[in-house]
Amino acid sequence: MRLVKLIANLGYGSRKEITQAIKNGWVTDRAGNTLKKDSTTPHEDILLDDEPLDPPEGLVLIMNKPLGYTCSKKDIGKLVYDLLPERFRVRKPALSTVGRLDKDTSGALIFTDDGQLLHRISSPKSNVSKVYEVELDRPLDGTEVDLFASGTLMLDSETTPLKPAELEVLGEKSARLTLHEGRYHQVRRMFAATGNHVTSLHRSKIGGLSADMAEEGGYKILSADEVEKVFGSPEKA
Repeated sequence: MRLVKLIANLGYGSRKEITQAIKNGWVTDRAGNTLKKDSTTPHEDILLDDEPLDPPEGLVLIMNKPLGYTCSKKDIGKLVYDLLPERFRVRKPALSTVGRLDKDTSGALIFTDDGQLLHRISSPKSNVSKVYEVELDRPLDGTEVDLFASGTLMLDSETTPLKPAELEVLGEKSARLTLHEGRYHQVRRMFAATGNHVTSLHRSKIGGLSADMAEEGGYKILSADEVEKVFGSPEKA
């Protein structure tokens, strides 16, 4: 890929703006050599304003999403994309969230511009687990562990029962729930089916990746080895 198109696709500016940046000598290699439009320097050795470029196509990152942000590019209000560098919003191919967390849920959220990877993580065949830390309005009544593990729980408006899920009781009104599917507002609806109400919800893990890999409101770009951990089992807390 030509240098101008490469840098423009990463969101650093229009092709016209990148062409001018090259003419101005702002694009160099690690040895300090000024690059030209037809340079074939490896991506990892290209600098713009003395800073390395963002990763190329295939970017994957994990965010520790705070409360109050919506997983959307167009909704009114605070959006998860506002927590990323502005150029990430205009990368080509586009960066998208893998699934969603609602505005009132915090925790692990994966982004990628790799459509095949997004599909692989989201596919039921991958059986990617998600771990949630839950605070409740009322004390647990002792029946939830067996009910959630039974594989028979049917939610309102659903036509198939939920897959078995593991519930670990942490306190009178707190628990850790591990799911192996992702239905709409599933955790909240599961506890609503028991007559309880979720007051606080945090997704602590996706597969073998943890929300605390990044600070709250921050993100971490994942290596290839880290991406594969998505398909591993979460370690016990």
